[in-house]
Amino acid sequence: MTMHTPSRRRRVGVGPRFGVALAAGLALLATACGGTTRSDVVASQSAAPAASGAASASANPNAPLKQGLKIAFLPKQVNNPYFTVSDTGGADAGKEFGAEVKEVGPSDASASSQVSYINTLIQQKQDAIVISANDPNAVVPALKQAMAAGIKVVSYDSDVAPEGRHLFINQASAEDLGRTQVQLLAEQIGHKGKIAVLSATPNATNQNTWIEFMKDELKKPEYKDMELVKIAYGNDDDQKSFTETQGLLRSYPDLKGIISPTTVGIAAAARYLSDSPYKGKVKLTGLGTPNQLRKFVKDGTIEGFELWSPGDLGYLASYAAGALASGQITGAEGEKFKAGRLGEYTIGAKGEVLLGKPTVFTKDNIDDFDF
Repeated sequence: MTMHTPSRRRRVGVGPRFGVALAAGLALLATACGGTTRSDVVASQSAAPAASGAASASANPNAPLKQGLKIAFLPKQVNNPYFTVSDTGGADAGKEFGAEVKEVGPSDASASSQVSYINTLIQQKQDAIVISANDPNAVVPALKQAMAAGIKVVSYDSDVAPEGRHLFINQASAEDLGRTQVQLLAEQIGHKGKIAVLSATPNATNQNTWIEFMKDELKKPEYKDMELVKIAYGNDDDQKSFTETQGLLRSYPDLKGIISPTTVGIAAAARYLSDSPYKGKVKLTGLGTPNQLRKFVKDGTIEGFELWSPGDLGYLASYAAGALASGQITGAEGEKFKAGRLGEYTIGAKGEVLLGKPTVFTKDNIDDFDF
């Protein structure tokens, strides 16, 4: 698979309302999320009828992308900076192939908070739902109803149980992400000391998978002097993540490092550390965006962190949804589809499509990126 990394100083091109939403999402990073829904239609054309969700359908790789497809992005929570960027990427893709793309979702990241939105999207007869699941199982019954109604379901960022979707757009190899975050922190603390993980929600599929690979990486001989003492959960809420960081340092004053594989968590932890005596002493790494963490890298709170391009993730998910709804693919292993500027992708086992390798951001390269 060709590696897709963020473009140098690439800005996301969006319509007026998505531009406002992007700015608002980034500004709300340090506050509790507000509001319950947010949407943006990027192409106003006649909607095509929902495609059949039958698993036995045959793919026609030469079929054109249908015009006026209705695609709904359902992130873990709206007004989360990460999903603002990724879903804007999905809107950009939709604009390219003439789809109507909107974003709806809860303001909290609880396990069942997305179910009512799925039910509404079924009633609205969307052609595709693109979901990042707060819980891999809680949404499956509703998603099965969507599929039975002919709606194509694509998960991205955080997967659902395979029976609840057609495709999973994976941001990077789960193993790569889990192991490299440990490797980054180990380099920063000299492979010695107590460490903790500040995760999102206890049931988040992606978080838990990465953490399992972190634990496995830590079993290697080179980490024999490192100890994982705690996994804390900030629930992808800024204030709770901030408080959990504070709690970790109170419980383990000799803590040497924190891994936060969530953009909300790492930003909240960085904000706490930057104004504390632990700044520069307790190392912090994980997954974040350059724009939200640039100041913390430059002031020495963070030495390095990593991420894929969230805009590219949403962009790829949108094209995958369009290809499914247009009959180009069914979700079977080995099928191929084109994703605009990202090129051609091949569907892997269990309906997984891999975006590419993560990028490491440090003070030496962070100004090369703008997202």
